[in-house]
Amino acid sequence: MLNRIWLTLVISGILSVFAQVIFGFGEADFSAVMGGLYDMTKTSVTIALGLIGVMAFWLGIFEIATHSGATNLLAKVTAPLLHRLMPEVPKEHPAFGSITMNIGANMLGLDNAATPLGIKAIQDLQSLNPQKEIITDAQLMFLVLNTSSLTLFPITVFLYRAEQGAMNPTDVFVPILLATLASSLVGLLVVAYRQRINLFNRVVAIYGVALLAFVASIVIYFAGLAANEMAEMSAVLANGVLLGFILVVLTLSHRRGLDSFDLFVTGAKNGFTVAVNLIPYLLAMLVAIAIFRTSGLLDILLNGVSSIVSMLGFDTRFVDALPTAVMKPLSGSGARAMMIETMQTHGVDSFAARMAAVMQGSTETTFYVIAVYLGAVRISRVRYLVSSCLLADFAGVFTAVLVSYWFFG
Repeated sequence: MLNRIWLTLVISGILSVFAQVIFGFGEADFSAVMGGLYDMTKTSVTIALGLIGVMAFWLGIFEIATHSGATNLLAKVTAPLLHRLMPEVPKEHPAFGSITMNIGANMLGLDNAATPLGIKAIQDLQSLNPQKEIITDAQLMFLVLNTSSLTLFPITVFLYRAEQGAMNPTDVFVPILLATLASSLVGLLVVAYRQRINLFNRVVAIYGVALLAFVASIVIYFAGLAANEMAEMSAVLANGVLLGFILVVLTLSHRRGLDSFDLFVTGAKNGFTVAVNLIPYLLAMLVAIAIFRTSGLLDILLNGVSSIVSMLGFDTRFVDALPTAVMKPLSGSGARAMMIETMQTHGVDSFAARMAAVMQGSTETTFYVIAVYLGAVRISRVRYLVSSCLLADFAGVFTAVLVSYWFFG
């Protein structure tokens, strides 16, 4: 599937620019496409090298956490649920601890911490994989939950809105929360159906009620805060959780008489290797995205959607926000750029700009995550991973449209 998508993006983009140059329609040309391609080759290396420091740090901390027993404590909290979602993973396996940390970091909007923790999780799951090039059921479930990205604190969206002069930058908070919940729920249901996982049992119900109660409390507390207050409280909570985790890990390590420094260095060494190994996978995906975007196909698709929606007699205002939705699975920076461009073109408090902000916070950069995580373990056969991730993305975008009309329309 990943091979087909990659070929489709590259070949369709090249054919499009050739058609535009030969027949004289559109604005794309060979120089623009090649320029975008070369820019992305640099970007792929920059991203991978930029991950070295943060990845080395967190993998070092995680090495200590594994030996000190901290990850086992975390795993015990979520093991009953995760074991039902990933029944082939042994109950005491360390993967549950790294998965818990990754999901927690995503909920807090901590992308820099979530990536190395996610790579550690996929590597732990890979240790159980009998066919190293084919993704397992557990890895597939983990990645779909990761890319659907249940995010409780989309603080970057608020800060971009504040920077652009929004009257109330946090007024998209509840819509984003509803959209990201829809994305995560659909991703879970799709994979559970494909893997024949029974979600109608007491344990899953208990965790589901607890999550809904927690989300409700977050909504009640944060919905009335100003942008700077929400940013401050979110930062305090997120950083406090991370620093608290580091303190607990180091304390447990000391009490067990472990050499924390030596363990940290051992884990940190792996961070450099993992980051460098990511370059070919990132290069392949980002170059394909650059060709597709600079060829003008994205604009052609959006114009076609607008025409169809208009012909059907529906409101077309949501089409102005679609560039963010279309770009989000392909490129996080591209989606942010699309969101900001929508704010600047239509006004930060316009319907389109608010919807773009909700879309930005509702899903993850699917193909980036797939390329990074599977590149780290060199899996090439992904089964139904991409289709499941895109269904979750579609659910998040569709819900973003609905709740935006509900709140702002």
